[in-house]
This record gives sequence, C-alpha cells and structure tokens, in this order.
Amino acid sequence: MKTYLVTGGAGFIGSNFVLYMLKKYNDVKIINLDKLTYAGNLENLKDVQENPNHIFVQGDICDKELVTGLFEKYDIDYVVNFAAESHVDRSIKEPEIFANTNVLGTVNLLNCAKNAWERENGWKEGVRYHQVSTDEVYGSLGETGYFMETTPLDPHSPYSSSKAGADFMVKAYFDTYNMPVTITRCSNNYGPYHFPEKLIPLLINNCLNHKDLPVYGDGLNIRDWLYVEDHCKAIDMVVRDGRVGEVYNVGGHNERTNIQIVKTVVAYVHDNVDASVTEELIKYVEDRKGHDRRYGIAPDKIKEELGWYPETTFEVGIVKTIQWYLDNRQWMEHVTSGEYQNYYDKMYN
Repeated sequence: MKTYLVTGGAGFIGSNFVLYMLKKYNDVKIINLDKLTYAGNLENLKDVQENPNHIFVQGDICDKELVTGLFEKYDIDYVVNFAAESHVDRSIKEPEIFANTNVLGTVNLLNCAKNAWERENGWKEGVRYHQVSTDEVYGSLGETGYFMETTPLDPHSPYSSSKAGADFMVKAYFDTYNMPVTITRCSNNYGPYHFPEKLIPLLINNCLNHKDLPVYGDGLNIRDWLYVEDHCKAIDMVVRDGRVGEVYNVGGHNERTNIQIVKTVVAYVHDNVDASVTEELIKYVEDRKGHDRRYGIAPDKIKEELGWYPETTFEVGIVKTIQWYLDNRQWMEHVTSGEYQNYYDKMYN
C-alpha cells in the first residue's frame, strides 16, 4: 500500500483528488493535511468520512514540527501539494499571505520530505514530491500560440508570482539535491466543490440570489477550462509514471472568453431554474490590476508520454458543473455563511 500526503485536500481540487484516488484504488492510504481556511471544507469529504484509508489532519504546511511528525508516523511515499492561497484578487490585497503559504510552505514540505527520504547513497526507493502549479506562472498570451513547458515564466500577480516562486524552489531541490520531484501546471479548473469566490460558482450563486454578475473590463479575457476530474487523472498519472524533474502542462483545449462563460451560466439557469434570470444581471466593472489577457495550454507532452488527454468537453462539463451546484444548494449556503467552519468540531471532536 502506498501512502500519500495530500496537502490542501479539503479544498476544491484537493478534495476532488482525494475522492478520485480513494474511488479508483483500494491500495492507497491518504493523509489529508488541510488548514481549513475559508476555502477548505470537510463537507467536501463526507463520502470518505468512514474510509479507513483516509486520515484527516488539520494543520498548516508551514508547521515544521507537524509535517515532520506526519512523515515519521505514516512512512509517506508521495507528497501531492495542493495547499495554496489561490484567489488573485485576495493576493492583490494581501500579497504577504500568498508568499508565506505558497513559497515558504512549499519549502517546508520539501525540507521535511528531504529529511525523511534522503539516504547516504541516494533517495528512498519509489518516493515522489509533486507540486500542483498553474498556467498563470507563464504570464499572458497574445491572440495565438500556447504555453509550452519551455515557455519562460513571467507571472504578473502576487498569486502567480508566489506559485512561480514555489515552482523554482521545487526545481532547485531537483537540481541541487537530485530530489525526485515533478510539477504540473494546469489551466482553469471547474467542477464540484469550488468555493463561490471563483467565477463559475460565483455566477451560479449570484443568479440564484438575483445579484449582479460582475465582469471585469470588456469580458473578453480568455481562459482555458479544464474539468477537475480530468485534472485529477493527470496528476495521478504524473505522480506514478511521470519523469523525475519534469514539468507537465495540463490543459483542457476549452478556451472561452469570460463573457461567454457568464452568458452560458445565465442561459442554463434561465432555461432550467428561473426564467427571471437574464443577461440584465451582467455588470461590467473596472478591470482587475495586472489582468492577463489570454491563457492557453498545449498538453502535448503529457499526452505523448503518459497518454493523458482531456476527456470532458466544455459543453458536457459545464452542464455537469452547473447542475451539481443546483443540486447542492445547501453546500453552497454553508460555505458562503461560514457554517461549514463548525463541521470539523462536530465530526472530528
């Protein structure tokens, strides 16, 4: 049985990864470390609450004593680091929090893994540190072309800069210590359990409550959208079979402008839930500072080396996503009201 330390495993992508892995494999144990900030939610993990192969630990990746203790107690084989402050707008207001968690937290994880795995003549057999990164570290694209793994990093926000800094530290541990590491850089994820500060769940929540739908600038900024389960499959493949020291881009080949996303959500809610929800709710607001114009990822490397490809088209994925939030309105109400913060005490104490 392989033991994974999954950090940030109560957040959006992390919880989806935990659920995916425990559904797919019977021979893995997951130690789930999450600080349970506003975006971490144990309700995401209710389906594995009774699973003996899932052990939840509340804590901070910056806590050296805690993380060291987890390596000592559980004989960890793989680290998959999802833990990060991830909202660009928040990073503009509080950049120091992003630097602390995303850079120094990553360094602490690397150090603890290094101390546990390094041997006199090399590394413990079969171990791997995996960093989950973002396409935002590459900066902004023009109207054509795609981000490749060889594209120079050119981050523009405190968030993307902190993620790029973390990537450089992971690379440094490979170059300096020959530590077995891999990195994935993904495009915008969407799917279940996404905290409603991010675009798609925010739009759905606002539609249901007849609130304005804010759109930055002219609404023509382009993002590549990746269904979260497809991303989980990619990470699983890279952790198990990716080449040590390599970066793999994970993209959905689903480029859409922001205004297209907004109108898609409005149309679905209008047609299936509430006919009074219309595009009149759309409100154009002042553009975000340092707002990248376009992201687009070429996932050729991971497809050629590992056989991964995005299985979920945007047309299918967006309907599944919107319907999930409509079917789980209580979850939405909990995470936006703060009630979920008491969930830990009720379930684990």
